[in-house]
Amino acid sequence: MNIDRMEFLAWMERIMDHFDILKEHINEVQKKRNNIDGEELLDNQDLLQMLKISSRSLQRYRSLGKLPYYTISGKIYYKLSDVHQFIRDSFRTPLNEKRQNRTSQAS
Repeated sequence: MNIDRMEFLAWMERIMDHFDILKEHINEVQKKRNNIDGEELLDNQDLLQMLKISSRSLQRYRSLGKLPYYTISGKIYYKLSDVHQFIRDSFRTPLNEKRQNRTSQAS
């Protein structure tokens, strides 16, 4: 199947038009994201996907006060900066470093 140059250019133009439409749609979706004081808010579903945890684990982090949250119209939201701080606080010393520290302390 051969196509001539004009037909090819027409197809490419249509494809580029679709990319422009998609770009506009993405920009609209980003603008609609929930923000408070210029900071992005995430809902439970966002966090479950981001952290790859169960809803019960997320509930436990809230109950223990490890992860601050906000309730707006009965829906739970988390500030992105709070989530980043939670992740930083959750980092643990790698296992090899723990073993080396125990060995050096025992000497």
